[in-house]
Amino acid sequence: MSELFRSPFDRHSTASEVIDGADLSGKRAVITGATSGIGVETARALAAAGADVTLAVRRPDAGEQVAADLRTRTGNDAIHVARVDVADLDSVNAFAAGWAGPLHILVNNAGIMMLPDLERGMRGHEQQFATNYLGHFALALGLHDALADAGGARMVIVSSAGHLFSPVVFDDLDYRFRPYDALGAYGQSKTAEVLLAVEADRRWSSEGIRANALHPGAIATNLQRHTGGLKTPEPYRKTIEQGAATSVFLAASPLAEGIGGRYFEDVNEAPQVISRPTDFGVPAVATYALDAANAERLWDLGLDILR
Repeated sequence: MSELFRSPFDRHSTASEVIDGADLSGKRAVITGATSGIGVETARALAAAGADVTLAVRRPDAGEQVAADLRTRTGNDAIHVARVDVADLDSVNAFAAGWAGPLHILVNNAGIMMLPDLERGMRGHEQQFATNYLGHFALALGLHDALADAGGARMVIVSSAGHLFSPVVFDDLDYRFRPYDALGAYGQSKTAEVLLAVEADRRWSSEGIRANALHPGAIATNLQRHTGGLKTPEPYRKTIEQGAATSVFLAASPLAEGIGGRYFEDVNEAPQVISRPTDFGVPAVATYALDAANAERLWDLGLDILR
């Protein structure tokens, strides 16, 4: 096993701090779920460093308001809005088909969390798996050529420590035989996102595309207002600026050049564990989430589903 990657930053570092001095002029970035929370802060940090940023959002009207604010705050007019609903395959495919030119940074940030009741989405699959994993998998596939054309691209996948609550249960992805469990379903979808980074990096790194996954931390955003963000003990909570730091670091820091197929927390690579930590705030990634066989199996399954 390779040595864990360590940066000079920690859980208190902010998005601005981790790319201080970086020049992203000429770089193009796409960020899903960029109308609130860490998605907006990720967009702000990249735009402030000079990137051409597209907010890929479910509600373009809300996206336009965010874009206008970010143009004022950053002085960067190259902030665009496009409709992308990762729960809607037609929306994802339309965006990818309409993209022209290279893409240097793809931040898969959108997501849903712990739906209280079983819902089915894309192709009849459990909604959290469909949205958090399948939608972003389809987007990555659709933008592959643009990422390859960049001559050095990064894909960043916002997963969660919630992945520690469930592996991908290949024999019953959609809770057709086992009782639905909101946390288990969320955990499975977040494990799937880590596996997406592992396999994308394995398949595409030779084309200059590097992919990593991360846990942003417990932040009181729209995603977590009923669960982790506000129930987390005060010492372990993060501000939105701190929560976006790991995404921004992986997307744009020169220190992360050439790094791929890994899982980060608090702006550093997390150690692998075979059982869930009992202490709060201990960085960890489950071995099943980085397992190469699981990653390849899920990729092939995803291709079958999307055909």
